[in-house]
Amino acid sequence: MFFDTHAHYDDSQFDGDRDQVLASMAGAGVELIVNPGADMPSSRAARELAARWPFVWFGIGVHPHDAKNMTDADLDELRDMASDPKCVAVGEIGLDYHYDLSPRDVQKHRFIQQMELAAELKKPVIIHEREACADVLDVVTRYRHVPGVYHCFSGSWETAKIILDQGWYLSFTGVITFKNARKALEVVEKMPADRLMIETDSPYLAPVPVRGRRNDSRNLAHIAARAAEIRGMGTEELAALTLANGKRFFGIP
Repeated sequence: MFFDTHAHYDDSQFDGDRDQVLASMAGAGVELIVNPGADMPSSRAARELAARWPFVWFGIGVHPHDAKNMTDADLDELRDMASDPKCVAVGEIGLDYHYDLSPRDVQKHRFIQQMELAAELKKPVIIHEREACADVLDVVTRYRHVPGVYHCFSGSWETAKIILDQGWYLSFTGVITFKNARKALEVVEKMPADRLMIETDSPYLAPVPVRGRRNDSRNLAHIAARAAEIRGMGTEELAALTLANGKRFFGIP
């Protein structure tokens, strides 16, 4: 059984068939899904989805793209939403210097505020990082007591070691099935087994052989198979391993 540790079913791409897609998960061997928030509306929507679907859990947070729209009052609402028993993380949060859709100083300010919130709530964090490696590491290494996962990790083994030495987890998407994937493959191969997680980042990053289509958690099997191949193990063994890791990380019974 698979655990999709990062999927956005609140996304508008699922507006036409969201319930049908989610209803199909058991038949595809998908046992658990975490739907992280990316702004205030999506955090609320993720909470509503988790209330309706027993196998869906959620995170709350504001992505760096939307940091410019975040207010201090939003922190109070995030804190309130985090009291929901199905809220398992703060995220996704972090820094994105590729698109720079929010000013970098604003991104950093809201990122640190949400790291503080996670520390206060004793919740793990889901980290988004793009072309901001040094600045993200500068922040997260101040919060060694906060558990965390880098979602959609594609960095070097040298960066991975810093994150892993902090006791954090790394999660991998369909990118590891792409022909041009190199650095992430080395990390998947070398990293400790008990810190590995997999995700689809649906509706984005569909893996080979369905690359270019709308992604959903049923495609996790392709990602698991590739990760298993890299690590020299069976797909079912890899699925069981990452299911156990995800449950432990997010505190899901």
